[in-house]
Amino acid sequence: MEKKAISSRGVPSSESIYLPRHDSQELRTFQDKSESLTRNTWSIEEVVNFIFSKKYQPRYYEIALGFLHLLTKETIVSGEKTAEYVKNNGISKATFYNRVLPRLKRVGMIKVERDTLVNVESKRKFRPMKISLSKTFGNYFMKIGDSWLAIVDDARSRAEQKDQTTL
Repeated sequence: MEKKAISSRGVPSSESIYLPRHDSQELRTFQDKSESLTRNTWSIEEVVNFIFSKKYQPRYYEIALGFLHLLTKETIVSGEKTAEYVKNNGISKATFYNRVLPRLKRVGMIKVERDTLVNVESKRKFRPMKISLSKTFGNYFMKIGDSWLAIVDDARSRAEQKDQTTL
């Protein structure tokens, strides 16, 4: 009896990021010819492009970029302010709350918190939302990058030691 394998459908778009070639025209240089980091930093527009590709998801890109610009000005945005932003910019609530906001949260660019408040008279519960910028996205990629650099350095140093012992 032969076991049936599950056919691969690839990585779901909700769990993927856009990584253009490291030498792509889309990216500003981040390293020199000897693989040392350059001192320039990427702008918010360049960073958001990794989450919502300007090339493949232009509408999501524009929405996310606008919202992150708002967050960089205010650092914490209430649910009311978020709803006002969506309404004033003619953004579909479904697109914002079902596509853009969850993705920004999932990758760690924003933090969404809710407080539970109880109205004394009616005993109704309210859970106002508060959204803030998060460093998780940066920490996540720094951990990946630092780990890879350690792997490369370790491999190169072992190769050098091997070369020195054979001399």
